Amino acid sequence: MNVLVIGSGGREHALVKILNRSRHTENLYAVPGNSSMTKYAEVYGDMKETDTEGIVRLAQEKNITWAVIGPEAPLNNGLADSLEDAGVKVFGPRKLEAQLESSKAFAKKIMIKYGIPTATYQSFTNLADAAAYIKQQGAPIVIKKDGLAAGKGVAVAMTEHEALEAVKEMFAEGENHPVVIEEFLEGEEFSLMVLVNGNYILPFDIVAQDHKRAYDGDTGPNTGGMGAYAPVTHIGQAVIDEAVHQIVKPMAEAMTKEGLDYFGVMYLGAIITEDGVKVIEFNARFGDPEAQVLLSLLDSDFIDVLEAVKNKEPFDLQFSSDSMLGVILASKGYPKEYKKGEKVSIPAELEDIVFNSGLKYLEDGNYETSGGRVLLVTGRGKSLDEAKTAAYNNTAQIKFDNDALFYRNDIGKRGV
Repeated sequence: MNVLVIGSGGREHALVKILNRSRHTENLYAVPGNSSMTKYAEVYGDMKETDTEGIVRLAQEKNITWAVIGPEAPLNNGLADSLEDAGVKVFGPRKLEAQLESSKAFAKKIMIKYGIPTATYQSFTNLADAAAYIKQQGAPIVIKKDGLAAGKGVAVAMTEHEALEAVKEMFAEGENHPVVIEEFLEGEEFSLMVLVNGNYILPFDIVAQDHKRAYDGDTGPNTGGMGAYAPVTHIGQAVIDEAVHQIVKPMAEAMTKEGLDYFGVMYLGAIITEDGVKVIEFNARFGDPEAQVLLSLLDSDFIDVLEAVKNKEPFDLQFSSDSMLGVILASKGYPKEYKKGEKVSIPAELEDIVFNSGLKYLEDGNYETSGGRVLLVTGRGKSLDEAKTAAYNNTAQIKFDNDALFYRNDIGKRGV
């Protein structure tokens, strides 16, 4: 069959690689893709992931059976709706269902209505009321911008001053989007990917742990993710089962009761508190960089998985017993302002274990940066310690000018 992947980052690079491995894939296409995907797919780099009409035309021309949508923006724009209306099977929720990620207020309302464990919250549409609430509640406190923010629209404020500055920044572009202010939850976080079709759920057998803060020791601003590893062996099966049965299954059922029909990945960002597992956030697509490590460990044929979920059939997901760890190299200044066009050199022997998040290929065989998070360098081993050592040994071989890139040195430290 012919398969189309939408997106251009490291997550989509991982999706292209695993779909290329499938015995069912005849031709593979990517829009807009990136230069690292050309090894596996025909890449349409001039087409934007938000060009819904162009993507639908391409899907019809290429007789696409499955379209897999990676990023949140095209989901929010209704690309799944348009492709499904054109007769293409789409892995990724339609626009209404994608509100689970695109509107934090929408997700919170459902969680509260159906008793799904999460932080208490209030939603605000003006700065004065939001600031008054922060002063009343005190710190630490969490401020989230409603809508899509590429993983960067969250501030975990440890002081009242930080919280007030964060909420000012979130309202700087106007007061037409709500800001959600939540209680601060203390505990260990993990990421669980669950494949959902209405009331049907197929959870991944292993969870990942992402590192959101920019700098070592979980300091600095929140980012889209500075590294991840899987499996998280110190988080037991009982905790994962609790997350599935107390959170994900009830959320899938709640969406159905609300007249919605969710089909795609339901990403649960969870935290283990003294009161049990609670929701930090839901996303409507695979996490990045969690997808890169999780999909690399998935041994099952991914098209077989998609077909099983589409048909609501039982499926036994098979994962490698290995551990995998990935380190993000990011442009200096990320997640705020950063320069593009910095030269990066990747040894040929590492190209298969590096995931391209923001790199452009140059004719001299090197790359230049084109984004904030630039690449994920992975390592694999029989234990997490082995995987971590391999990942950092590989990271040391990536060459770049001066201090153009930075990375955390403690990815996986908690697990090790």
